[in-house]
Amino acid sequence: MPWTTYIYWDLWPVAHVWLGWALLRRPWYTRPLAIGMSVVEIVIILSLFAWFLADPNWSIWRTNWFINKIFVLLAFVLVLSIALFRADLTGPAPRGKQTGPTSKTGRQFP
Repeated sequence: MPWTTYIYWDLWPVAHVWLGWALLRRPWYTRPLAIGMSVVEIVIILSLFAWFLADPNWSIWRTNWFINKIFVLLAFVLVLSIALFRADLTGPAPRGKQTGPTSKTGRQFP
C-alpha cells in the first residue's frame, strides 16, 4: 500500500493562511473574505458529512477525519458568527495599544 493512500492533497492551507493573515492585518476585504470563506467551508464540510454518513466507514482513519472535520466546522461557524456580528473587522488592526496587566504605576508587566 502506498504511503499516500490516506493523504488527501488540496490547497486548503494556502486559503487558511491567507484568512489568518487577513484577520491579523485587517485589510479592507477582511470581513467579506471571512464570510465567504466560512460559508464555502461550511458547505463543503456539510456536503462531505452527507456523503460520508450515507455509507460510513468507521476505520481509525475515517473516524479521525470525521472528528477533525467536526472541529473545523465549529471553527468556521465561530469565524462566520464573529464576521457577521462584529463590525470592527472592517477597520485596521489597532497598533501600539498596550494590552495585558499593568501595575499601579501604569507600567506593563512583561
